[in-house]
Amino acid sequence: MNETQFLLPLSEYDFERRFDERGAIEWMQANWSKSFVFSALYAALVFAGRHFMKEREKLNLRRPLVLWSLSLALFSIVGAVRTGSFMLHVLRSGGFRSSVCDQSFYYGPVSKFWAYAFVLSKAPELGDTAFVVLRKQRLLFLHWYHHITVLLYSWYSYKDMVAGGGWFMTMNYGVHALMYSYYAARAAGLRVPRPLAVLITAAQISQMAVGLAVSGLVFRWRRRGDCPSHLDNIVWAALMYLSYLLLFTRFFYQTYLRRAEPKAAKAD
Repeated sequence: MNETQFLLPLSEYDFERRFDERGAIEWMQANWSKSFVFSALYAALVFAGRHFMKEREKLNLRRPLVLWSLSLALFSIVGAVRTGSFMLHVLRSGGFRSSVCDQSFYYGPVSKFWAYAFVLSKAPELGDTAFVVLRKQRLLFLHWYHHITVLLYSWYSYKDMVAGGGWFMTMNYGVHALMYSYYAARAAGLRVPRPLAVLITAAQISQMAVGLAVSGLVFRWRRRGDCPSHLDNIVWAALMYLSYLLLFTRFFYQTYLRRAEPKAAKAD
């Protein structure tokens, strides 16, 4: 699909138009393996931090948490709007298969900046865990496993401009827009209705199911030669999304569906 097809229907900002996606892709091709360094450092700091805080009082980080969550919420909202508008255009002009297989998200005039911003954002998002550790909240395996694997897979995939990336990025921006807005409201002391938390987790589960389906479609359509990807990338994507689907579904069940166990009878 020719890049000029995307110039007229969507308005562009100057910084989006001027963004050098080729330089960004070349940088990622040369440096994507640094994501392993970030992940290892992250894991070391997380568990060292938990040990450090074990005998100490939890910190009150309400204001920093509000600013942190609000910043990521605004970033995700804008990213969701920009990538979502581009995804809608691709769907209208090329159809569903084009939205899955076309590489236009990596070089399109509107989406190219937000694709790279999405990938880079997975490094600073590791900072979420600092608030969990320093406030001595329960650290779920799902939390740190998700952060590490998303960072590794995003950097690994961007360098090859693999098919399916547009769906992965757009869905993640959208879910994060809801999630970080919810976190910001909670940190600010606002009373957030419980159904909203249920909706966010349901959206995360839906995201993982769609991600798994898209990975399957890329595998199916790759054989025809117009859905560029690598078999190892598809395998890792499928395993990643399947593990997320199972973990988020388990979290949903344990948090919202499992009935409280009946109170044990008093011992004689």
